[in-house]
Amino acid sequence: MSHMSPSIDAFFSKTSRWLEAFYQLRRIILDTELEEELKWGKPCYTLRGNNVALIHGFKKYCAVLFHKGVLLEDEHGLLIQQTDNVQAARQLRFTSAEQVVEMEPMIKDYILDAIRIEKSGAQVELKKTSEFNMSDEFRQTLDETPTLKAAFEALTPGRQRGYLLYFSQPKQSKTREARIEKYMQHILDGKGLND
Repeated sequence: MSHMSPSIDAFFSKTSRWLEAFYQLRRIILDTELEEELKWGKPCYTLRGNNVALIHGFKKYCAVLFHKGVLLEDEHGLLIQQTDNVQAARQLRFTSAEQVVEMEPMIKDYILDAIRIEKSGAQVELKKTSEFNMSDEFRQTLDETPTLKAAFEALTPGRQRGYLLYFSQPKQSKTREARIEKYMQHILDGKGLND
């Protein structure tokens, strides 16, 4: 059994409607060889420093997120892709601590499969940035502003993808243009969408 990380105590000391479910998930995960760390303000479970799983909560559910979830066998058919744009991660979702306890054997199967995948060194093949949709408005703005184009191309692929997704989401051209305008200086400063 892995040890509990003191840095996680702050996460578990917060009042949350999912607190009991979080405790149950933590107990199940720590019954493996995974190590517990605090990352992104959430309990993250790693193997030799590599992220394997994360516990997090939302309004309608809490979940275990598997960083390489797309590679899991999903023999129980329970894994969920959070949004269409999520490439690698998959979630197991829960609506109560009782559900977590009832599903413990299946949860353990997924965790052990995630550990197996991490040990194998398997990697998720992600789409290249060039395969993401670029809105016409952003393409035109880049064509008209060479300094912005150079700054965008200098960003990391992850930051580029973040902008491409964010700028192409709205249905209305006016909204896409407003988003581009709002974040032009961020791009020029070499920052990502959430920096």
